[in-house]
Amino acid sequence: MGMRMGMGGLLLAFLLAMPGLTAGLTRRYTFNVTMATVTRLCTTKSIPTVNGRFPGPRITVREGDRLIVNVHNKINNNVTFHWHGVRQLRSAWADGPAYITQCPMRPGQSYVYNFRVVGQRGTLWWHAHFSWLRATLHGPLVILPPRGVPYPFPKPYREVPLMLGEWFNADPEAVIKQALQTGGGPNVSDAYTFNGLPGPTYNCSGANGTFKLKVKPGRTYMLRLINAALNDELFFAVANHTLTVVQADASYVKPFAATTLVISPGQTMDVLLTAATNPSSAAFAIAVAPYTNTVGTFDNTTATAVLEYAPQRFAAIRNLPAPPLPRYNDTGAVTNFSSKFRSLASAQYPARVPLSVDRHFFFTVGLGADPCQSPVNGTCQGPNNTRFAASINNVSFVMPKTSLLQAHYQRRYNGVLAANFPAAPLRKFNYTGTAPNNTFVTHGTRVVPLAFNTSVEVVLQDTSIQGAESHPLHLHGYDFHVVGTGFGNYDAANDTAGYNLVDPVQRNTISVPTAGWVAIRFVANNPGVWIMHCHLDVHLSWGLSMAWLVNDGPLPNQKLPPPPSDIPSCS
Repeated sequence: MGMRMGMGGLLLAFLLAMPGLTAGLTRRYTFNVTMATVTRLCTTKSIPTVNGRFPGPRITVREGDRLIVNVHNKINNNVTFHWHGVRQLRSAWADGPAYITQCPMRPGQSYVYNFRVVGQRGTLWWHAHFSWLRATLHGPLVILPPRGVPYPFPKPYREVPLMLGEWFNADPEAVIKQALQTGGGPNVSDAYTFNGLPGPTYNCSGANGTFKLKVKPGRTYMLRLINAALNDELFFAVANHTLTVVQADASYVKPFAATTLVISPGQTMDVLLTAATNPSSAAFAIAVAPYTNTVGTFDNTTATAVLEYAPQRFAAIRNLPAPPLPRYNDTGAVTNFSSKFRSLASAQYPARVPLSVDRHFFFTVGLGADPCQSPVNGTCQGPNNTRFAASINNVSFVMPKTSLLQAHYQRRYNGVLAANFPAAPLRKFNYTGTAPNNTFVTHGTRVVPLAFNTSVEVVLQDTSIQGAESHPLHLHGYDFHVVGTGFGNYDAANDTAGYNLVDPVQRNTISVPTAGWVAIRFVANNPGVWIMHCHLDVHLSWGLSMAWLVNDGPLPNQKLPPPPSDIPSCS
């Protein structure tokens, strides 16, 4: 234990003082959150934007830079911003989830997010972290290597951020409000989008509503893919082109080729695409379609953008054949793709996976139900006249009325949180088999306290309650190593033998397989309160989240600093 704690403290100090990082620049951005009028699918409406843009502006930094973003909330809604995937080493006050690390900015308020980008390269993104505002409040965050440091793959001719999202003709805030009132599932979006554009497969979407990637024959392009969709995991492909995956969640991976990708909400992926020297067509379709095992209504459309070698008339673009994508419920295709990820694990980029574990956790993840209270028209629209809920270890997270991080910093826990989140389910059942008769969940703001530098293993087990379903789990403040995965119920006696402790991929968001499990490891060497939640926003709204409370270490550079003077108040 003493050796591990020493090494963990050294690792944190190493990351904060890496060669090439101390000379980083300070990069400043201003975010004015305003309403803007936007038209898609012949629907014109006012939407929340950053600086009047949808999607929002690209942020570009180099590893080691300090990022200062001055946010002014000029809309009639509370808002916060999360810098998705940024480790926030000793800068938890800048992480952004509402009521976790800060209280939201109320209308007319401002807040300055101030943090360094340490030990990460590649593509991340930023988004609102209050209710469903991230539907339109999001943008890319590109982290370049320090000057003079090359990529561990051939430098592309051009780099293109490509945000995959969803468009709602209705107000997304009204959609989730109605769902929470009725207890049923929310209405689905009206289109998938590429950088905010739905493309030619939808009615009333013209040339100006189609994203075009213009390429030159023989050149290699890097697509910085970001799944910003609220509630959909997506298949992605480019007709007649093979893609090479080189990064995931701002960590390098061993490059591998694929014709179809799977990317979950919250995940990012950098892929290389080499344009044909003698293309067989002047244009090719770029396509997305959903992966889901949801029972009930979901959007099963295929959306397209255009890979364009030469300018095309819109009539021709509308008739481009889409690449063959798997069926919406093809879990086998998802498993085949996901199994190819390995960390680069080179001398320059070692895989620092914890080889021993101080604390083991087993978390069941899935849906459940609440009794029908305050029914609409005498009934609730969840299963069997209940209200949909979601939970981890049968605890559905209750959002507090004050910031958990502030309560932790002040050591004022009473009435705010309970440090007794269960390390394993209190009630065992056949997790991926027949669901128990009682599917009701419990509710609370419960956290797991961790001593600084604790090495942690978490097994995330899907459940079949209300139907087995893939859940993309995102951990704030940390990357983690994915050491094992499988289907059915996790068996500690046998499944640990198949763990990959040599070159497991490093992620910040991982999908728990449909009717399966995934095992992750990380070292709790970043003090603060860090939420872990499903990145399907409907499940987050139903309570599928929990929080880790990581205590300070003994050294000065292992302690949480005081909050900034301008941090919003919950009063």
